[in-house]
Amino acid sequence: MHYFISAGEASGDIHAAELIKQLRVADKEAKFTFLGGDLMSAASKTSPLIHYRDMAFMGFCEVIRHLDKVLHNLRVAREAIATGHPDALILVDYPSFNLKLAKEAMKLNIPVFYYISPKVWAWKEGRVKKIKKYVKRMLSILPFEVAYYRDKHNYNVDYVGNPTIKEVDTKLAALLSEQSFRDKHRLTDNRPILALVPGSRIGEIRNNLPIMVEVAHRHPDMLPVVAGAPAVDTEIYRRYCDFNIVENDTFELMAHAQGALVTSGTATLEAALIGVPQVVCYRANGSRISYNIFKHILKIPFVSLPNLIVNKSVVAEQLVHLCTPDLVDAELAKVLPGGPDYDIQQQGYKEIRTALTTADAAINAANIIYREIS
Repeated sequence: MHYFISAGEASGDIHAAELIKQLRVADKEAKFTFLGGDLMSAASKTSPLIHYRDMAFMGFCEVIRHLDKVLHNLRVAREAIATGHPDALILVDYPSFNLKLAKEAMKLNIPVFYYISPKVWAWKEGRVKKIKKYVKRMLSILPFEVAYYRDKHNYNVDYVGNPTIKEVDTKLAALLSEQSFRDKHRLTDNRPILALVPGSRIGEIRNNLPIMVEVAHRHPDMLPVVAGAPAVDTEIYRRYCDFNIVENDTFELMAHAQGALVTSGTATLEAALIGVPQVVCYRANGSRISYNIFKHILKIPFVSLPNLIVNKSVVAEQLVHLCTPDLVDAELAKVLPGGPDYDIQQQGYKEIRTALTTADAAINAANIIYREIS
């Protein structure tokens, strides 16, 4: 079978790579065309049609600035689907782009599978209509999405498990010792590590890293280390600080850190499953007006995955104008070892693990897809 997979971000590359591995187990004749990154390339033994570094634009303004490239990517992907006529189109989050591909596939009678739902329960709920129209099966990795789609939109989805648990536990089992990690990245300062994880997009880094840097300066007893995202040039980070940068090794960095400041996303869930004390930082443009609009648009009480999964505040969410050095630092002090909320957050992390279950998401998703098109 021929599978066309579209993943437009670093986290999608991780999850889609595992799915590719399991599709190759289920289907010995599997071949792939994909939009994604280096991990998908290694898993499929194929180069990406478009690399996600040329796709990951965040927010309306950034999309407008790169509109020519966005339209080019869309045209290339549509043409590849039309000429290659794959047996299945598999979408991984990234809804603005991927739902356009879903529409194209439907016209060509190509079944569409969505692995990792867009966050329609948070904003842009109108996308559910398109999902119901274009998507044959939604394969969810968040347990609360099943009831959301079923009860609110009369649309049945499959919870296949959360891939992050397996990914985290596999990496933890192969973790370098802290000294080996420090030697690998030339971290000669022996202070406990404070991980700064400002996201994988230029806009996220621009908005969040300066706040994280200011907080780090308030903890002279800790060694601040920046998590360098794949495909982001080191010079981007150098605009804001002269801290050590660990490139393409965010997981190990968080695993050896005593605390972390993390921009909302998959990394917040990884940090929770690792057990590192964290505060979620999401600055955007930082205005109170933006925050009020943000809260009005959101249809959920939280934005970070750890809190959403257990439906309570496990990690502090410092959003938009509330993401200031003073407020972030106050929350970080509470959850660092010895802080008044350290044990509370650690207990919350245990509840998150229980809620997600240990089901193998990639295996379950691959088997569902293969059975549907065989």
